[in-house]
Amino acid sequence: MTSNPPAGQQPCGSAPAICKRPGCGNILPTQDRGRARQFCGGECARRYHNDARALAPAAAPADSPDPLAALDAVIRQAAVLTRAALDQAASLDPTRVRVQIAEAEAARRRAEAAAVTAGARAAEAAAETQALAEALDATREDARAARAEAATARQQAQAAAAALEQARHETAGQIATAQAEAARCARERDDAAETARRADAEIARAHQAETDARAETDRVRADAARERDALREQHQAQLDAINALTAAERARAERAEQLLEAERADRRHLTSALTAPPSPAGNGKLPRAAGGKAGQP
Repeated sequence: MTSNPPAGQQPCGSAPAICKRPGCGNILPTQDRGRARQFCGGECARRYHNDARALAPAAAPADSPDPLAALDAVIRQAAVLTRAALDQAASLDPTRVRVQIAEAEAARRRAEAAAVTAGARAAEAAAETQALAEALDATREDARAARAEAATARQQAQAAAAALEQARHETAGQIATAQAEAARCARERDDAAETARRADAEIARAHQAETDARAETDRVRADAARERDALREQHQAQLDAINALTAAERARAERAEQLLEAERADRRHLTSALTAPPSPAGNGKLPRAAGGKAGQP
């Protein structure tokens, strides 16, 4: 296939391009870059497209799933364009007619290419439809398997939730027991600490009492020693006094014994004198004892 130059672009040395709208005849303005212009202005472009929509029947879109309908629409559009070009050929110059014929040929070729493309797209669509059907079947199988797995997972999740709830209850009970045990241990620790403080206080008091007892014992011992010494001195003084009294009593006893002996001697003498026969020279008077008093026995 040969490629035609776009409308508005002519090879070097050819006539200048004219507007694409039939009946215009204006020369297209030159431009250095960008896409080549096909209309002399916006008004010609709007009128050309309006005329094309009025002449062309309702055509199926190029990407229609039915390639025959697309091809028929393209052929109808080409026939309409060709008839319009033939109708306007009488009033147009040969250059414009050749341009329009070339455009019609290009449109026909584009329609054929679109038909081929539509057929290829239809084949691709059929293949894709088959693949999508197979994929849909596989997806349904996967969905059934997924639903079965989801049901199993749901049952396992329910069992796990029940086990978790049971474990939570057990853990809560264990935590409560541990807290109670910890509270009891804390109370026992506090009691032990209080007992230890009391024991320390008792030990301190015991040490103080022992110290006081030792001091009291030393004081008592000192007092006892002083009392013992005082008692010893008192006893010694009493013994000395008793000894002195004993000596004095013994002296008095000796004197009394001497007096008693003297009195006994006097009594023996008096007795002997009384028991002796009366002396004639006595004149009836009793003799006095030597050293005795008159009238004593």
